[in-house]
Amino acid sequence: QVQLVESGGGLVQAGGSLRLSCAASGSIFRINAMAWYRQAPGKQRELVAAITSGGSTNYADSVKGRFTVSRDNNKNTVYLQMNSLKPKDTAIYYCNAVIHVNRNYEYNYWGQGTQFTVSS
Repeated sequence: QVQLVESGGGLVQAGGSLRLSCAASGSIFRINAMAWYRQAPGKQRELVAAITSGGSTNYADSVKGRFTVSRDNNKNTVYLQMNSLKPKDTAIYYCNAVIHVNRNYEYNYWGQGTQFTVSS
């Protein structure tokens, strides 16, 4: 069984910074892409940032230049460094990963989500 556990949420003032972490554990053969999504109240879940196993990244236009996604493959962990935070960044942030549990099968996993609020 595979688990993704996020950490780092909380309350921060506008203009501040915060880093989220997500660690994968369990029966992991290989991790492919890892990503962060967010869901604000009354809105659909949206992709914030993603990173491939090779380190290629892509970002939502709304966070480009402010957020940086990175990963430590040795620790099976993905990070999201968030700078210049805005109240509209307030949401529940979810970690996502595509994980091979063996050579033949890969599955899409989600973390439980971490709430983070930006106050104005």
